Amino acid sequence: MAVTNVPVGTALKLKLNTGTDGSGNPVFRTKSLSNVKPTAAHQDIFDVAVSLSGLQEYTLSSISRVDSGELIQA
Repeated sequence: MAVTNVPVGTALKLKLNTGTDGSGNPVFRTKSLSNVKPTAAHQDIFDVAVSLSGLQEYTLSSISRVDSGELIQA
């Protein structure tokens, strides 16, 4: 039988550079935003993330989209 992925949700993660530690290594923090529409276009999510990063105290390092789904047997 075939297995189908049914989208359940999507989250947006902003990885922010908060500075360096005592050894000079970069320190990062992640801010997550859930309840993003699973059907949202990658470009739209990216544009929102860039806009939100302008409101952050720290520098944006990367943007991630995390999709989750339920596997069902069809």
